[in-house]
Amino acid sequence: MAKKTIITVACTGAWPKKENNPNVPMTPAEIAEDVYDCWQAGAAIAHLHMRDDEGNGTMSADKFRETVNLLRTNHPDCDIILNLTTSGDLNATDETRQIHLKELRPEMGSYDCGSMNWLNSGLFINSPKFLEELGHNMQEWGVKPEIEAFDPGMIANAAYYLKKGVLKAPLHFQFCMGCANGIPGSMKNLIFMKETMESLCPGSTWSCFGVGKSALEMTYGAIALGGHIRVGMEDNVMYAKGVLADSNRQFVERAARLIREYGNEVATPDEAREILGLK
Repeated sequence: MAKKTIITVACTGAWPKKENNPNVPMTPAEIAEDVYDCWQAGAAIAHLHMRDDEGNGTMSADKFRETVNLLRTNHPDCDIILNLTTSGDLNATDETRQIHLKELRPEMGSYDCGSMNWLNSGLFINSPKFLEELGHNMQEWGVKPEIEAFDPGMIANAAYYLKKGVLKAPLHFQFCMGCANGIPGSMKNLIFMKETMESLCPGSTWSCFGVGKSALEMTYGAIALGGHIRVGMEDNVMYAKGVLADSNRQFVERAARLIREYGNEVATPDEAREILGLK
């Protein structure tokens, strides 16, 4: 039986703007339609960020609510897994970063397992107090953490919180490769992240993405190493060198093609739920 590989689409992110690529979805209506389009192309999970009316990243619960309601109202057939970020604004309070999870109860939410410098210009703070609170709240609200690891130390942090009961097995990791101030995106580093996870958190599942020029290499690498993949304009607005992406669907279609060419099958949302222990 062929292995099932999950495609996550990260449509928007908190930073790319229309001037970087005019096809980046920004409004709730644009994001909802984009998610539906990507689901039709094979995405099982949608990782969502929101933008304010000026196009900046925001943790506005109103924007999340509007987007989710539009998707569910306009496309009741869409069974994609929603994975809502908790890190869409570096200046958001700990409470603001969680309120949309409490209200909307998505199946998944991001859990960035450590702090770091961000884009050489700011700080991405995930304090021990916040991580403990978020982990316990996610358990209470029925939201599975997607543990974003930007370096191997964040995998060690996850192992600590697992042992402490803040996180619950089986864990699911998203290896964030090639981000400024994080681990560079290379096959050698991806193998190291995978081996670190297997050593510290055995039985976990994992996915990865590469930012910018490492995006396609990390897609190939994750498929070959037995992981799952994330694609989309949050991570890369270019489809190829010098070629802007026409849509997020274009990334999903390529990912689905590569999965099938490798001999795997693209996981449906229900198959992804089974793999990740969501049901």
